[in-house]
Amino acid sequence: MEFKANSGIWGTMFGVPCIIADNFLKLASGDHIKVLLYLLRCSGRYITTDEISSNTGVNSQTVEESVLFWQQANVLTAENGIQPAANIMTPPIQPAQNSTSPTARPAIQEIKQIAENAPQTPKREMLKPSEVSAVLQNSPEISELFKVAEQLLGNINNPMQNSLIWMYNYLGLKTEVIITLIAYCKDIERANPGYIEKIASSWAEKEITTLEIAQEEVERLYASRTFTAEIMRIFDMKRRPTTKQQEIVEIWRNEKYSLDLIKYAYEKTIERIEKLSFEYINKILTSWRENGYSSTDDVKSAESEYRKNKKSSERTSSDGFDAEKYNILINDI
Repeated sequence: MEFKANSGIWGTMFGVPCIIADNFLKLASGDHIKVLLYLLRCSGRYITTDEISSNTGVNSQTVEESVLFWQQANVLTAENGIQPAANIMTPPIQPAQNSTSPTARPAIQEIKQIAENAPQTPKREMLKPSEVSAVLQNSPEISELFKVAEQLLGNINNPMQNSLIWMYNYLGLKTEVIITLIAYCKDIERANPGYIEKIASSWAEKEITTLEIAQEEVERLYASRTFTAEIMRIFDMKRRPTTKQQEIVEIWRNEKYSLDLIKYAYEKTIERIEKLSFEYINKILTSWRENGYSSTDDVKSAESEYRKNKKSSERTSSDGFDAEKYNILINDI
């Protein structure tokens, strides 16, 4: 892919549009600025993604993302190469609905109105950089949220910016709750918008609305994650459990089954059906619990008693030991 900057009247002066300094120094990342400056410097000739990457230190994928960022911000257009947008110095002041051109860009006031309204609706909309900028100008709370998020994550891209706005405006989560969530996701190395939004939606449904409740939930998540990691080690799993499997793991954690007991149930499962089955293991554990076996020693003691009485099962009625019933509970789940 090739890009070409045509600076027109800027000539060799290497001018930078005022709108960059006025509206985008907070929004644009360092990589965005690097790519734009290099494009403007290379006025009048075609340049490749690799050349931009080589001269700016920005990887090729980020180069293309940066160009898209400036296009969405109406700083660049994609017509016969990358050119400065015609109206970056003088944005239109008339309402967009009065324009006769179907491609006319909305006025600044209209952009602000779109930015204010879009996150408030259940329908998720991706705001453009210009719309995000308008949101920041109108909301000191979201602006502060962006600053703290950047301290945790570094430069945040447009998808993450949209996620923050969506969590704050639509889900109604407080700044301190969102920051607590982001810190947790960063710590477990899953600080991407999709994963953060998934947990945020869950928190909103659970009405986790204060810092104290959020911190308690994070502690629960850490405990669950540690327990799950131990289960994966015991079962020799290379991938994390599926959603259904994770639900069963949570049952085991809430029931406070020991890892040793779970391991023994796993071994019984492999012996019986020769494959890993969370459902089968859960049935074994449930059976043991219902019959009063809370530890591996309890189960092994009962098994030993079963083997001792196996040859004399005919005396079941006299000694009170129902070998057949125990065999069903222990071995034929």
